[in-house]
Amino acid sequence: MATLELKVQNVKCGGCASSIQDGLRPLPGIDTVQVDVETGTVRIEGDTLNQAGINSRLSELGYPVAN
Repeated sequence: MATLELKVQNVKCGGCASSIQDGLRPLPGIDTVQVDVETGTVRIEGDTLNQAGINSRLSELGYPVAN
């Protein structure tokens, strides 16, 4: 299983975390999504993770990956 940890912008509350989880889970290959609101970190686990697709989806949701 692959793991990806991303620092994202604009995560401020539990609602943000839910939006990210609900927005990423349907993507192919993703098994779990965990969001740490305090650090703005998203941890994604799955069989095959397409980071470009994940980054794009996060941007669409309003939580772009921090540089």
